[in-house]
Amino acid sequence: MSAITSTDADADAAYATGVFAPRPGAAPTLRMIAVQARLETVMLLRNGEQLLLTVIIPALLLVLFSSVDIVDTGRGSSVDFLAPGVLALAVLSTAFTGQAIATGFERRYGVLKRLAVSPLPRWGLMAAKTCSVLVTEVLQVALLTVIALALGWSPQGNPFAVALLLLAGTAAFSGLGLLMAGTLRAEATLAAANLVFLLLLVGGGVIVPMDKYGHGVRAVLELLPISALSAGLRDVLQHGAGVPWGELGVLAVWAVLGLAAAARWFRWE
Repeated sequence: MSAITSTDADADAAYATGVFAPRPGAAPTLRMIAVQARLETVMLLRNGEQLLLTVIIPALLLVLFSSVDIVDTGRGSSVDFLAPGVLALAVLSTAFTGQAIATGFERRYGVLKRLAVSPLPRWGLMAAKTCSVLVTEVLQVALLTVIALALGWSPQGNPFAVALLLLAGTAAFSGLGLLMAGTLRAEATLAAANLVFLLLLVGGGVIVPMDKYGHGVRAVLELLPISALSAGLRDVLQHGAGVPWGELGVLAVWAVLGLAAAARWFRWE
């Protein structure tokens, strides 16, 4: 009888001091970020509209403009000119357009509001979204590279310079996408993000060479992040240049301004 009493007393003491099994509390921050990033990636890959924007459209543009002489890309193979531009377009579609639309509707439906009061910190949510974007971009780059190689692409240059450009472009477009998603209504974000995607597709040096534009227009267009990314990738992959510091500088400026503005004006509700 005394043994039962002792056991009950130990249990009461453990309950009073908050010793439970399993022990309550939030999971480690890195684990929460990894789980959220996996969830974000799975949702993105299951979304048909997002797949159309991030995978199918860039792949179709690469195949179409490489196989049919629609745009005069100058000397050399068409695919050698187009592949770097389409890689830049893939970064734009995922880091800017896709992320802006998805985050905008998450904000409208209250998803961000609920996540903001969860144990996952707000910076952790942004980190998870960034990881999801990077994972998606790795899959995009792998697929587009395989398609381009099948079309006869002969890439050159330093892979480190390519990776640096892609990371800088991702940071620049992510900041702009989050700024749009956090300040505009979801419907306005949907329309504006798609419009910007189309405008940058035409005027960002993706499929139309920049020398097709007049000098004054070209000087302005070259300051856009998509122009800097496509030109930098083309310098490395088509011409075998080293690290294009000028284009990296343009992307860095856009990244700093976009991320700072998103941090300042992003609204969670």
